[in-house]
Amino acid sequence: MTAYILRRLLLIFPTALVVVTLIFVIFRLVPGDPAQLIAGEMASRDVVESIRREMGLDKPIYIQYAYYLWGLLHGDLGISKVFRYGVLDQLLLRFPATIELTVAAMSIALLVGLSAGVVSAVKRGSVYDQVSMLGAIAGVCIPAFWLGLMLMMVLAVQINLLPATGRGTLAQLVLPAITLSAHQMAVLARLTRSSMLEVLGQDYIRTARSKGLRERVVLLRHALRNALIPTLTIAGLQFGYLLGGSIIVETVFAWPGIGLLMIDSVRMRDYTMVQGVVLLYAMVFLLLNLIIDIAYSYLDPRVRYD
Repeated sequence: MTAYILRRLLLIFPTALVVVTLIFVIFRLVPGDPAQLIAGEMASRDVVESIRREMGLDKPIYIQYAYYLWGLLHGDLGISKVFRYGVLDQLLLRFPATIELTVAAMSIALLVGLSAGVVSAVKRGSVYDQVSMLGAIAGVCIPAFWLGLMLMMVLAVQINLLPATGRGTLAQLVLPAITLSAHQMAVLARLTRSSMLEVLGQDYIRTARSKGLRERVVLLRHALRNALIPTLTIAGLQFGYLLGGSIIVETVFAWPGIGLLMIDSVRMRDYTMVQGVVLLYAMVFLLLNLIIDIAYSYLDPRVRYD
């Protein structure tokens, strides 16, 4: 197990270097002159050239790349040319809000999705199974921004039960967390149901039942653990999807996280800040994949010997 974790940790460094290089190249290929965008259309040529020198854009591309890597190694993501503050400082300031929203949404999705999937598999063909799967299909099809607006209109405006925007209280977290979790909740419910149905048909489940084990023990100890292997992989990836999906939800509910910062930065054409946000998302995805692989090897020991 330790050797497997060390191998995965060693692999993450070259992967991170490839990701960082791709981000650097992609942002250099974006049409338009960042210096001109910052200076404005009416700025003089001298002002544009001054900004270009300040950003290091007058140097060869490989020199810019070396400066970029050197800055990353020292925790320097640059200075926002629009907001005039350090990119890393702003990311660290906003990231807790996004993590808070994502963890809340993921918790709801896991709790409701796994429970609904297990019960649907056990009660296959029942009214509960049909209703829960119908709800899962609706959760997959309904766009997050539309669901958020409907929840806001009904629960915040019409009934005045929950606040519509802002951050700081548990009540303010409910609507954006439910909105963000809806799609993942539906995916996990459907996946858990199909995995449980496949596992419940295996010989070792019949053997466990023939030994006289209680049905709860058979389901939780023998069936659910094996059924969770594909579900865990998807859940980890869905956590990364939630981080990305928070961009829309944070905008709808004015949630002061990375997603809202991303939208503001794109609107203001803040080239440096957008690059920092994309880099942060990419690194979080890499870390999530590492955690998933380790958890996967724990559930299925064959993985660590491949």
